[in-house]
Amino acid sequence: MNQRRPDSTSQPLASIRVSAETLEEAAGIELHSIDYIQEHERHGRVSDQGPFWFLTNFQFFAIAIGFIGPSLGLATGYTALAGTLGILIGTVFQAFHASQGPEMGLPQMIQSRAQFGYRGVIVPLAVTLVSLMGYNVVSAVLVADGSRALWGLERVGTTLGVSVLAAALAIWGYDWLHRVFRFLFWVNLPLFTALSLAVLAGKVPSSVHLAGHWSWAAFGTQLASAASFNITGAPTVSDYSRYLPSRTPRSHIIAHVFAGSSVSAIWLIAFGAWLATHLGSRDALLALQQAGNLAWPAFGSFLAAISIVALVAGMGTTAYSAMLVLVSAVDSLRPVRPTRTLRVVAIVALMIAWIVVALSLSGNAVTYVNGMLVMMLYFLMPWTAVNLIDYFCLRRGRYSILDLFRARGIYGAWGVRGLIAYAAGFIVSIPFFVVPSVYTGVLAARLGGVDLGWLVSGATAAATYLFLSRNFSTTTEETAIAASARVLYATLAAREEPLQ
Repeated sequence: MNQRRPDSTSQPLASIRVSAETLEEAAGIELHSIDYIQEHERHGRVSDQGPFWFLTNFQFFAIAIGFIGPSLGLATGYTALAGTLGILIGTVFQAFHASQGPEMGLPQMIQSRAQFGYRGVIVPLAVTLVSLMGYNVVSAVLVADGSRALWGLERVGTTLGVSVLAAALAIWGYDWLHRVFRFLFWVNLPLFTALSLAVLAGKVPSSVHLAGHWSWAAFGTQLASAASFNITGAPTVSDYSRYLPSRTPRSHIIAHVFAGSSVSAIWLIAFGAWLATHLGSRDALLALQQAGNLAWPAFGSFLAAISIVALVAGMGTTAYSAMLVLVSAVDSLRPVRPTRTLRVVAIVALMIAWIVVALSLSGNAVTYVNGMLVMMLYFLMPWTAVNLIDYFCLRRGRYSILDLFRARGIYGAWGVRGLIAYAAGFIVSIPFFVVPSVYTGVLAARLGGVDLGWLVSGATAAATYLFLSRNFSTTTEETAIAASARVLYATLAAREEPLQ
């Protein structure tokens, strides 16, 4: 197939037409990465978004978040309440980002070039990449430690095995991720429903009962960790909605993502809080197995194994998004051709990195979960605030797709307003940070250790970005937006060879 030579302005807008022969050669492996998804390639279904995001949170990582409050002495009911509030708050951010996928047909972080600039986006990209890698590191630790406690499996071998499976799923990409998640949704839902009903019916007797107490500091930490669980999905949510038709109603995609992502997380965080205070275990996977076996012989072991599979699938989505973030970062420094080979190489490199870090860690997994979620929240809140303000309040979803791939386009190389707002949000919130056993900010200490850093960060970043944009007008961008739309429409109508 003859193709144009790549240049710095057009190369990511690839794969306008994919022949049957090419798909066969790909063996089902996704062809796209950071490039624009043309309308005729939008084969996603909005009805898949609810189960997808439900299953993403429906495994024992969410249960482990329910262990955080009790580990700080917080009572079961207060832990469940804090988890519920945190999830509802965090999912609002996540769900609104999801609507950007079908409207723009791009990965989430490529869109951020409009706020931070073609090269300036490296700042939120670096933060996001660390966050995604942190998730897979902690997930690998949870699986390895839990499997060793349950079945005596060797830690290194378990870490390698689950990591390779997750990377393979990420390599096959978007369609396979959705297929696997649909299947696991229908497998996991009845199993966890049965166990939850057994707990409510008293079929799972308590071995201990940790009464717990009320504490603003513990409540705030649990709330922040729960909020982070879904806010950390904000930089990746459009990665899994960008194949939806552009005509998909914004309200539909927001509702499906919000319902799927919030219900499952609230359910399992509350369930985790009960396990922590009634079974006395400090390991989420072990507690899940114990509860299941108390309800029915061998049921817990089977449920624990299924939950591991769900978590490994979640690691696959994280690896997939980490690849998109890494390729976006490289492309922002030096334009690259987003080939299938580049996707595979990037995923394998990321897998090796998280394996090395995971194997170097030892200790209480709940501590890792809490610390990782809190730090991710501090770094991501100013980004999500800036992105949502720009998308929904300033530009109202109108962007020049072509200029997002041009260093000298209308969005520039460095988005000064976005970068200043991000820095302001992060710096101002430092005195409010609370990282248990690591750092408590001066103002947070005066507030009794209550974690408000993430709220201060988001509010400051949003206010700063709005202030710096007070004279902004979309009129100056209309010509470029119209030109971009004409090029994309002409390309679609002609079904040309890839624009590379």
